[in-house]
Amino acid sequence: MAKMAIGAPVFYRENAYEKLTTYLDANKASKIFILVDSNTHNFCLSSFLTRLTTEIPIEVIEMEAGETHKNLETCSQIWNVLSELGADRKSLVLNLGGGVVTDLGGFVASCFKRGIPYINIPTTLLAMVDASVGGKTGVDLGNLKNQIGVINNAQMVLIDSGYLKSLPANEMRSGLAEILKHGLIKDEGYWNKLTALSELNLEDLDEIIEESVNIKSEIVARDPEEKNLRKTLNYGHTLGHAIESYFLTHATKTRLLHGEAVAIGMILATFISSELKRFPIEKTQKITRYILDMYGKVEFENKDITEIIDLMKYDKKNEFGKINFVLLEDIGKPLLDCLVPNEVIITAFDFYRKA
Repeated sequence: MAKMAIGAPVFYRENAYEKLTTYLDANKASKIFILVDSNTHNFCLSSFLTRLTTEIPIEVIEMEAGETHKNLETCSQIWNVLSELGADRKSLVLNLGGGVVTDLGGFVASCFKRGIPYINIPTTLLAMVDASVGGKTGVDLGNLKNQIGVINNAQMVLIDSGYLKSLPANEMRSGLAEILKHGLIKDEGYWNKLTALSELNLEDLDEIIEESVNIKSEIVARDPEEKNLRKTLNYGHTLGHAIESYFLTHATKTRLLHGEAVAIGMILATFISSELKRFPIEKTQKITRYILDMYGKVEFENKDITEIIDLMKYDKKNEFGKINFVLLEDIGKPLLDCLVPNEVIITAFDFYRKA
């Protein structure tokens, strides 16, 4: 069964490949271009190709794996390859990969010849529950996350949890952070269900992925251009993105995955919610304990915190020079466009460091 994500139907498991075949039969593409990175080329491509039933000519384009390659230079290289291989306005791009591939591949397709269709086949948990759904495409500008991009729907999103079997544990935890965020902003019952699971089996995971996609899809359908409600999906991201960017570009720091940085951002945002919006402090402590048990703790020096706060001025949600936070009144009760003084952010880091 498909769930709508601003016009992009989402299909699951074996049904996904049947729907892809139906789409390819009905929409005669001149050529199919499969975008992979070096990881999905090795671990996912052969499995996907055995499921792809079509007579349409296929070309595979490979990019380097990792956030450091999510930039306009990579886009330019791919646009050149598309041109050299004869891509036209009837060509189709299939993005087979994690969030970097689906974000960048969607942007590449949306701009090439003023827009050609694309389909997302996410292969990481993060991409399945977040990056591939909702029509956001884009790339980083230097170390600043997702500064360049457009909102443009995929033709469909195909989710097969079988690809997760090759995923390292830290990548699974990275995706779980977005699922936890969906619980915090939408539904205390869902949050409690997630935190009660000591081990996830594949059946649990399929159910949770679908439930999480439904939460995001419902929010996006009501506010596709992020003018209001969709901002709630950025819970933990204002500080999380700044932390991720900071660790990405400092040679002395170990790079954090997106979900690892967002997990820290959620602890900080939850503490700030207790300070400014009367979010129950006992829930802050429980959430903090759960996230720290899952992700461990990252060390921050005072100078790190100063630079991270400075990076927040580039956050996409900012308006009129003001840094806008999503905070919580309670689990499932988000508050938009909250202004947070720097001294409260510093206090939140102190809370995190002592937790």
